[in-house]
Amino acid sequence: MSKPILLSTPHMGDEELAFVQEAFETNWIAPVGPHVNAFEQEFCQVIGASHAAALSSGTAAIHLALRLIGVEYGDEVFCSTLTFAATANPITYLGAKPVFIDSDRTSWNMNPNLLGKVLEQRARVGKLPKAVLLVHLYGQSADIDPILAACNRYEIPLIEDAAESLGATYKKRSPGTFGRIGIYSFNGNKIITTSGGGMLVSNEASLVDKARFLATQARDPAPHYQHSEIGYNYRLSNVLAGIGRGQLRVLNERVAARRRNFEIYQKRLGNLPGIEFMPEAAFGHATRWLTCLTIDPGAFGVDREQVRLALAEQQIETRPVWKPLHLQPVFADCECIGGMVAEDLFERGLCLPSGSNLTNEDLERVIGAIMAVYHNSKKNHPVLL
Repeated sequence: MSKPILLSTPHMGDEELAFVQEAFETNWIAPVGPHVNAFEQEFCQVIGASHAAALSSGTAAIHLALRLIGVEYGDEVFCSTLTFAATANPITYLGAKPVFIDSDRTSWNMNPNLLGKVLEQRARVGKLPKAVLLVHLYGQSADIDPILAACNRYEIPLIEDAAESLGATYKKRSPGTFGRIGIYSFNGNKIITTSGGGMLVSNEASLVDKARFLATQARDPAPHYQHSEIGYNYRLSNVLAGIGRGQLRVLNERVAARRRNFEIYQKRLGNLPGIEFMPEAAFGHATRWLTCLTIDPGAFGVDREQVRLALAEQQIETRPVWKPLHLQPVFADCECIGGMVAEDLFERGLCLPSGSNLTNEDLERVIGAIMAVYHNSKKNHPVLL
């Protein structure tokens, strides 16, 4: 039996183990230490941010970001709908309510025109959101300038969920560095990983200082344990920060490998009827964290789900694109502005194996399996002339 080909697996380099060994040898194991400080500094240098706090997850970073800008019970937060639930879950931790915004076709990210229109409508009735939470999806930046302009027009803080887009650019800058706060993820499936972890960044030192304070159980400066605010256990460990330092050194290589995967897939599969790949918007450089495509069953012969199941039989993992959050049962009572674009992308979208450690043989197996599905569909449903 062939070995499984998974969607996006960790890819370790040569330096991570040395940093981890150093943490053990110096006994810096707890969520403080020189690797944590160095990881924050080196991360800022890579993405062009001023200040960063290394945290236990990207979800924790979103939670702290929302709290830092004052989101409270009963507030509304505008949020991309085509994303993973971890983007919106922290909104509910604070008793606030997400309002979901549809995607555009250009980048699959939040539609700037739609956001601008709804903010204008809300301003007229005095019901503006407390924040806008913008996702940069599948390694591609959203169109930030018009989104940020709309937020600034109404003095609404912009939080950027760049969990999936480390290494991407928007007009030669890193997504996640335009809004008031940006967040990143180092989960095991991300372009670089610390096994689990995240980063909160901002150009405002006071926000990052407060994030660190809240992330270490909000312990007041006192010789005894004293707490005047509710805090969280959200700091990244020194061991995992060591892994992150090693991973950060190969970020550009990991981006290049994933873009190469995409280019091979596109070259070999892009001419098949009914196949369209996620476009790369002209305003930036995508990492192709995951190679995503859509399938038109009328032209291709079978639908997205039939392709997914056929590949699964051959030990090839693929997944539908994110189910829009406004369709999730847990958010069924939340408002959604638009939604048809995200729904269509979910209905037809498929994510292919995209790890930076895929071999040429792996890619050929995936490509061959998809082509076989297509050719079999034509045999079973020949075109009548």
